[in-house]
Amino acid sequence: MSSTAPDVTVVIGAYEAMPYLIRCLESVEAQTLPADRIEIVAVDDGSTDGTGEYLEEFAARTAIEMRVVRQENSGGPSGPRNVGLGLARGRYVFFLDADDYFGEEALERMVAMGDRAGTDVVLGKVVGVNRGAAKSMWKETLERADLYSSNIKFTLSAQKLFRRELLERLGMRFDEKLKTGEDALFTMEAYLRGNGVSVVADYTCYYLVGRDDGKHVTKSGSYLLRFDSARALTGLIAEHVPPGPRRDILMVRPFVITLLPQFGPALLRQSDEVRQKKMELAAPLLEAYWSPGLARRLKVHERLRLLCVAKGRTDLLLDILQFMNDKREPRVVRKGLRGRVHLVYPHFGEGRGLPLSAYELTVPEWIGRKRIDVPGPQSTAAFIRRLAGKMRRTARAAALHRPRRAHKV
Repeated sequence: MSSTAPDVTVVIGAYEAMPYLIRCLESVEAQTLPADRIEIVAVDDGSTDGTGEYLEEFAARTAIEMRVVRQENSGGPSGPRNVGLGLARGRYVFFLDADDYFGEEALERMVAMGDRAGTDVVLGKVVGVNRGAAKSMWKETLERADLYSSNIKFTLSAQKLFRRELLERLGMRFDEKLKTGEDALFTMEAYLRGNGVSVVADYTCYYLVGRDDGKHVTKSGSYLLRFDSARALTGLIAEHVPPGPRRDILMVRPFVITLLPQFGPALLRQSDEVRQKKMELAAPLLEAYWSPGLARRLKVHERLRLLCVAKGRTDLLLDILQFMNDKREPRVVRKGLRGRVHLVYPHFGEGRGLPLSAYELTVPEWIGRKRIDVPGPQSTAAFIRRLAGKMRRTARAAALHRPRRAHKV
């Protein structure tokens, strides 16, 4: 074992990973970062498909320093990642999933970025292979990305370069009690408590692979696990960010990505018992963290659904979900002198517990193929002109309908 710490420890937690593991390891070996600046710590989490044997075979022949740990199945990705992190010696750590693979220059580019910017987390551009991948955060390369104004908050997977000194100083480990969303919790804590985040967007660093056999941990498990994840992430954000606009901005992530899918059109096909349980699990989160500032950062259908949940109105929620399930498009109406735009979803203007403000467009949305933008702020002069115009039209209409008095002869 070399006495000099490598630049990067690549931690690979592997379970039933064949044959994807072959390309995964080849992509580490093909890195333009020299082999003596990389180490691999691979943890076979109780596989029965030859994963462990292949790891040992690869370790015996690669020029990269590699350690293989074989253990009984832990039931999730957190255990193997924590074992790997505990053995890591690199200045940085990268958690590489055994299904996925690197672009050849990935580690060289990300290490260079972290060293140049002095940041504790580096995001490398991710693309999907046989599956989708988030795109909004890869518009430009940034030495320092702002957590609140950028979209990095929407990429919380563990596949990033982390400065190991940060992880050790804070004692950060993946929460092994969480069976899903553990990576979001870990990454958000690094964002919040580390010395900045960089983005490498001009090169594809990571290929996120969709398995043909469908064995993705994030696709499995009870809906109860999603609520555990939402509870943990909202709690972390609340712990580190006081109430106000910055907290509202971050809360969009757990509310829209983790919580809201539990109240999508699939709820129409679920039992009354499941619906009631979901409402009960969501209620404390909405009571604790729902705010007008958060509400205005959501699309209309997102806000309406969460508001129904907050009010315990399953009946109204199901009507909105049926509207969405039928692929219906809401009408666009303008109300008031300031021309506020509203989208007409079920129960609009009926006063049945959903205020008119809940239907107001506050972020741009697409209705079919048409983008609807939020009206810009009007000047005082423009507002007065609109008001005067309305008063003149009202006066003319009143004059037309005023009964004429008979003339005396």
